[in-house]
Amino acid sequence: MSDVIAAALRFAEAVPAPLVWGLGAVLAMLTAGALAALVLPRLRPGVDHGDLRRRVNSWWVMAALLAAALLAGWRATLLLFAVISFLALREFLSLAPIRREDRLIVLLAYLTIPASYALLAADRYGLYLVFIPVWVFLAAPFLMACIGQIRGYLPTAALFHWAMMTCVYNLGFAAYLSRAPADHAPQAGGAGLVFFLLLATEANDVAQYVWGKLIGRRKIVPKVSPNKTWEGFIGGWATTAALIWFAGPLFTPLHGVGLAMVAALLPLAGFAGDVTMSAIKRDLGVKDTSALIPGHGGVLDRVDSLTFTAPLFFHLTVYFCFGETPWP
Repeated sequence: MSDVIAAALRFAEAVPAPLVWGLGAVLAMLTAGALAALVLPRLRPGVDHGDLRRRVNSWWVMAALLAAALLAGWRATLLLFAVISFLALREFLSLAPIRREDRLIVLLAYLTIPASYALLAADRYGLYLVFIPVWVFLAAPFLMACIGQIRGYLPTAALFHWAMMTCVYNLGFAAYLSRAPADHAPQAGGAGLVFFLLLATEANDVAQYVWGKLIGRRKIVPKVSPNKTWEGFIGGWATTAALIWFAGPLFTPLHGVGLAMVAALLPLAGFAGDVTMSAIKRDLGVKDTSALIPGHGGVLDRVDSLTFTAPLFFHLTVYFCFGETPWP
């Protein structure tokens, strides 16, 4: 028993302090949300708070999975994001107008997941950069032509490329942050970089929603997302930018101009990802990509902002902190 306790203490000591405090803050917020879900029905008995309970319960599960992966190391984090990519791609393709003759291309799309994450696991950054954007981009339409799949040829090729870029390639950059060596990110390691990216992205979504509910009046993209307002967008941007500016040095090696650029651009990227996916869902005639996560919709609904913020945060961090390549 003493050996187990000693091993647990050594493991706890190895976890960077900022990551411990960050996960503790998330735990505190989830606890506050759970208490609110219990108290509000008593304070306002005539109002249905079931959606709040479902959302909070789902957040507990998602936070627990993420915390376990981050604490377990980069391999577990890559595996978690590979599963997320699979679920997101499955949701996307289940909503898209896929035909029987597209089955071979569907198989190719799914095979890009193990191939891409294997490149990340092997730390082959250069190959990862060009695998989907260049080689799969060329191979998929060529394969369609070889099997005589010419009906709706260009829209189908574009649809699959968009799906693979969004659900696999872009999300992979978030996972690859976990591979950052400790000497490149001494503040909280690679796990701290992933945690901070997710924290800032989700905080941006929540802040824009809260500000929009509190003072939102003027619609910003009424045809795509009628509930989004200029007030919510600006309030969310300011809140997230402040969070990044003050908390960024605790989790990342960013500072000065690099940190300022991340603070200014990441909230914009999160908004762009949310609006872009909303436009796709409106085109497909659906509200949510699935009902997998109670209170939240589907996996793709939850990571839509991340598909834009992950590559932005990754490349800005690499450029300002590491140079030409991520881990030289």
